[in-house]
Amino acid sequence: MKYLLEIWRQKNRDTAGSYRTYMYETDSASVTVAAALSELNEKNELTDTDGNITERIAWECSCLQKKCGACAMLIDGRPCLACDTRLSESKKGRLRIEPLRKFPIIADLMVDRQIIFDDLMKMQLWAESDIFADDRNNSVMYEASRCLQCGCCLEVCPNFAAGGGFYGMSAMVPASRLIAAMKGRSANDLKKRYGRAVTDGCGKSLACRNICPAGIDIEGLMARSNAAVLWRLFSGLRDKNQ
Repeated sequence: MKYLLEIWRQKNRDTAGSYRTYMYETDSASVTVAAALSELNEKNELTDTDGNITERIAWECSCLQKKCGACAMLIDGRPCLACDTRLSESKKGRLRIEPLRKFPIIADLMVDRQIIFDDLMKMQLWAESDIFADDRNNSVMYEASRCLQCGCCLEVCPNFAAGGGFYGMSAMVPASRLIAAMKGRSANDLKKRYGRAVTDGCGKSLACRNICPAGIDIEGLMARSNAAVLWRLFSGLRDKNQ
């Protein structure tokens, strides 16, 4: 089977980019986009369909097993992992491969997702003492722990913009893990930060609902965490009025 891979090429963030098309041929129906990119880069000369010799394609990967989220990109307009997307999923034999657009481009398909980790730091998403899973919070903590921080949910979110006050679901998911387990003043402080960075900015479009490569129940985690934050707010108002 022959595939035409229409790939966004851009030397760096300060230069203009354009699409280049490459031919890729395989007999296997299980070849992933990640495998195809790797094989193209292994060629002695990488030549596009117009006969132009081009530089090797810049893209990011690590585990190639759907565990790290490093190879997140747009494939036919949908944010997904290159290691988890097969070429055979394209019925037309042609795929458009682009970088995520919500983050600054480094080169070609590589983007700078540092803003995700900066936002996690701003929300102070760490525990200052030991926390433990129990029958009450075990399922929530496990579900939240599967987040890859790949940025796919942010790519489709109409409310997220890098550097803005709304941190998106990549912050909500790990926050929900701590909200479920932490108690006392630390939990209340976290709920305040959660309210400012997540609840106040989310438009509830749920565009992220079915986009997570790990299949996390984002809607369920958000509903539970939002309820905890609103209950804290309600309890505080009730105490003031008594």
